[in-house]
Amino acid sequence: MKFICTKENLIQALQMVAGITSKPGHLPILSHILVEATESGVTLITTNLEMSVKTHLRAKVEQAGTFTIPGKMMTDYVNLLPDDQIEITQTGNELQITSGHSSTKIKGIPADEFPVIPEVIEHTGYVIPAEELKNALSKVVFAAAKNEIRPELSGVYCGFFVREKMGVYFATTDSYRLAEYFLLVEKEGESIEAIMPAKTAFEIVRLIGYSLSKGEKESAVRLWVSEGQLVVRYGQYELISRMIDGVYPDYTQIIPQTFNTKAIVSADMFSSSIKRASLFVTGGVNAISVSVDTVPNTLAISSMGSQTGEHESRIDVVASGDTNSILLNFRYVLEGIQHMDDEELTFEMNSADTPCIIRPKNSKTYLYIVMPVRK
Repeated sequence: MKFICTKENLIQALQMVAGITSKPGHLPILSHILVEATESGVTLITTNLEMSVKTHLRAKVEQAGTFTIPGKMMTDYVNLLPDDQIEITQTGNELQITSGHSSTKIKGIPADEFPVIPEVIEHTGYVIPAEELKNALSKVVFAAAKNEIRPELSGVYCGFFVREKMGVYFATTDSYRLAEYFLLVEKEGESIEAIMPAKTAFEIVRLIGYSLSKGEKESAVRLWVSEGQLVVRYGQYELISRMIDGVYPDYTQIIPQTFNTKAIVSADMFSSSIKRASLFVTGGVNAISVSVDTVPNTLAISSMGSQTGEHESRIDVVASGDTNSILLNFRYVLEGIQHMDDEELTFEMNSADTPCIIRPKNSKTYLYIVMPVRK
């Protein structure tokens, strides 16, 4: 195998695929990048057995071949090379990398030890604006369960053309909070429900963001969903991921349809007040009290700790309905606020024992629910 490329193109391709390589362990091949050179060009592939990423590298191929190379070492080394043309040649179980007056050999593993990448199933396809898909997934994936005691909760629910809506619902919950984002899809497609692993969602967000930062001009992501597989194509890369087996719980049952209390509050003031109150919470509980008083139109945030003292602050708001209060985990509230772009938020609740909803004031597509802390 022998090919020539620029440092810029090689680095861009390596950054695309290196995100899912693992540290060398019981399966060293998973820390490697598969390099395939053919007459039509060079392809780089990585996998963690649950997900694979493939990208095309613009290069002049002088001799076809396949080999694998340690992902981190290759990326770190190429980053340190001068901005020059790079020549890569396979000699035995090594890749020789030559650039300017620099030359090195990196040991790899034969390509036949690399795991087989599953064939793409182009069953049910959708076309989604890239920036909007990145935004939607980033606003929900953080609320997925961090453990796999209930595997379905460790992923992102994807409901395509459900509830008679022309688009897709992305939702996550860890039983303590829930995030949901509705993304409009212009062309009607088949109704399907699936659960995307959270790691896959994070990788899609990373890949789209990296592609856009490098000037990717393609505006839409092509996405195929089947019973056990997700395929995403955008720009120069293709991602294939398994889907999580199981049925996602019907989370719509816990979304309140009416509210007794509503307040419109500044996002910055709400966030800073919660951060101050968090300094006085009892360790482990993380509970703060949020109270809406509709007569003077204020929202009060208070906390108390036996070892720290107590705190209360009030924010001017536009309130309606009943005076009400609720105990909430401050970490969950802050995480939700950090993923909202509006300057003003809507805070709605019914009682101290039922979920509250926080959403951007001017958005009808994004909501964030926090369960109350039980006294």
